Amino acid sequence: MKPVKISDVITHQIESMILDGGLRPGDRLPPERELAARFEVSRPSLREAIKKLETRGLVEVRRGGGTYVSDLLDQTFSNPLMGLLHHHPETLYDLVEMRESLESVAAYYAAVRATEEDRAALRQRYEAMIEAHENAHVDPATDARRDAEFHIGIAEAAHNVVLLYIMRGLFNLLQSGISTSLERLYTRPGNREIVGEQHQALFEAIIAGDGETARQAAQQHLQFVKRSLVEIDEEEKRIERSRRRLHGLAD
Repeated sequence: MKPVKISDVITHQIESMILDGGLRPGDRLPPERELAARFEVSRPSLREAIKKLETRGLVEVRRGGGTYVSDLLDQTFSNPLMGLLHHHPETLYDLVEMRESLESVAAYYAAVRATEEDRAALRQRYEAMIEAHENAHVDPATDARRDAEFHIGIAEAAHNVVLLYIMRGLFNLLQSGISTSLERLYTRPGNREIVGEQHQALFEAIIAGDGETARQAAQQHLQFVKRSLVEIDEEEKRIERSRRRLHGLAD
C-alpha cells in the first residue's frame, strides 16, 4: 500500500476547514508558522500542501501578503442570475420558491445539528439583522445584507456542505432578492412587524433545537413573502388599469 504523504494529509485538513465553514472565501489562512504548529508538521510539508491547494484554485498566495481562500468559491451562479433578476423582475418569485425549498431544509438541520458556537454566531447575526430592520436610518442595502447573512448563518449551522455552498454561491442574488422583497413588502402597514415576528420564531426554534418547528417557520415566512408580493403586484396592476381607463375617458 502506497504510504500517505504528509502534504496530502495537510491538504485534506485545510480542505475540510474550507468545506465546514471554518475558512470562508476571502479569509486569510493563519501564518505558516502557526499552521505548521497546529498540524504538527514541518514547514516544507505545509508549503507543499498550500501549493496543491493553489493549483486546485482553492487558495490564492499573494506575494508578501499571505495566503487566502479563493473568492471564486463564493461566486457560483451569482452573476448570470443577478442579471436575470434585474432584467426580469418576475423571477423574484422563482427565487422565493427556491429559498423556501433550501431554507426550510437548512432550518431543520440547523436546529438539530447546531453547536453552541453555531448558536452564538447565529444570535449575533440575528441581533444585527433586527437592529438594521428597526433602524430607520440604516440604508436598504445594509438591511438586506444583514438579513441575507442571517439566513447564510442558518445554512452554516446546518453542517451540510452542499447546501452551504449553494447558499453562499447565491449570496449576491439572495441579498438582491431580499432587498427587492423588503422594499415592496414594507409598502404595506404592519408587514415590517410580521417579518420581524417570523424571523424571531425561526431563530427561537433553531436555538431550542426544534427541527420541525424551525422547518415550518422558514416555510411560513417565505410563503408569506411570496403571497404578499403577489397581492402587491395584483393591486398595482389594478391601479394601473384604473389609471389607464380614466386616462382613456379623459382623451
